[in-house]
Amino acid sequence: MAYIDGFVIAAPAARRQEVVDYAARFDPLFLEVGATRVVEAWGDDVPHGKLTDFHRAVAATEDEVVMFSWVEWPDKATRDAGMAQLMQDPRMDPANPDNPPVPFDGKRMIFGGFEMVLELPKA
Repeated sequence: MAYIDGFVIAAPAARRQEVVDYAARFDPLFLEVGATRVVEAWGDDVPHGKLTDFHRAVAATEDEVVMFSWVEWPDKATRDAGMAQLMQDPRMDPANPDNPPVPFDGKRMIFGGFEMVLELPKA
């Protein structure tokens, strides 16, 4: 069964296109190293909770939008190998002068790897 890397970030609402362009530049690199799908989703209906919520998870401010993204891999072994490749790829290095600046605060990004336990096919 597939393996999923999930990400939640707070993105500046006023910089939406810059964030989308940034993702469009770097997301294909995941596909190069074995990912089968990359999804970037801009928060549209993300409620504030009473105890927990996505906003609190990434310390989003009023001028930020919560993004939810994921990368699908065929399996964990492909993910581990692919992520190792990406961490060594100079195209992913924020210090590379050819790369645009990251348009969000990466220190507030939350992420994790998830083993799929159930997938329902579309009827």
